Amino acid sequence: MAISFKKSYKFAFRSATYITVALTLFLGSFLWLKNELDWLLLTVFVLITFNICFFVIQLRVEKFIYKRIKRIYDDVSLLESSSLASRTVTTDMGTLTSEIEKFAKDKKIEIDTLKIREEYRRDFIGNVSHELKTPLFTVQGYILTLLDGAADDKALRKKYLQRASKGVDRLIYIVKDLDLITKLEVGDLNVELCEFNIVELIQNVFDLLEMKAAKKNISLTFDMKYKTPILVNADKEKIQQVVTNLLVNSIKYGHENGTTEVSVENLIKNKVIVRVTDNGEGISKQNIPRLFERFYRVDKSGSREEGGSGLGLSIVKHIIEAHNERIYVESVLGVGSEFSFTLEKVAPKETAVKG
Repeated sequence: MAISFKKSYKFAFRSATYITVALTLFLGSFLWLKNELDWLLLTVFVLITFNICFFVIQLRVEKFIYKRIKRIYDDVSLLESSSLASRTVTTDMGTLTSEIEKFAKDKKIEIDTLKIREEYRRDFIGNVSHELKTPLFTVQGYILTLLDGAADDKALRKKYLQRASKGVDRLIYIVKDLDLITKLEVGDLNVELCEFNIVELIQNVFDLLEMKAAKKNISLTFDMKYKTPILVNADKEKIQQVVTNLLVNSIKYGHENGTTEVSVENLIKNKVIVRVTDNGEGISKQNIPRLFERFYRVDKSGSREEGGSGLGLSIVKHIIEAHNERIYVESVLGVGSEFSFTLEKVAPKETAVKG
């Protein structure tokens, strides 16, 4: 669709004025020197010169400059996202220049954004393929071994099928985490708020991870004995996943015979903060800003011995943000880490006293 064109006569008017003044001064000086100065003649000369200059300059500029600029605008308007498509193009050079500069600046921002997204897409695809190929190759290896004759050995067959099953479980785990984080990022996952005791929930997670922690002789403890319940208003299932992911990470990167301590503290009147502190490997300062990125791992060795989908902390961040809360991390390399997040606290109900 061609862009409407609004004519501007500023350039032609100013140029004609400058030429007319210059020629009038020259003619007036010439006539004055010859003692033949005629004001009527000068007035007629000014009017004729100005009109001729104005129309000639305006016509020539429109033909050789503005029409070409209009053609460029028409070509640019083919881009649906162009901000110039719905505008009226003016032949005023100052306005044209500012509009073109703004258009170029907007396009540069769009190009930079696309470059960032493309880099993120490449990293994401590379990380997904890296996470999936290990369990896939594991399952494929065991199945091919069975097809090559190992299936005839009953004991070997059972062993290889069990290992292949673990590989499939790992694949399912990764796919479920990918599905969950996709829903969290697009806001497609509903948060079902309810009142529950956060201390009891943490203790349940301790019980679930007891055997995992025992393998490294890591103790999961509270900072103190909580005698009264601490009620919070949140999605119980998702907060349990947050606590589980944080504790699993503390065990995964914790030292043998280490400790992971959880505390629940009052932050402000209607908020509590849950802290998960360990004395494990710790995280270097340069890695902390990227901790919550999908598939980002502090260890660059590519080792996957500890398992996991690489999405745990990213899921934690999105769940907490879905509750309109905040998550924090503090860590010192070689000393340990502390992850903490806030939750809405439920005010204790006042019991009525009967007279």
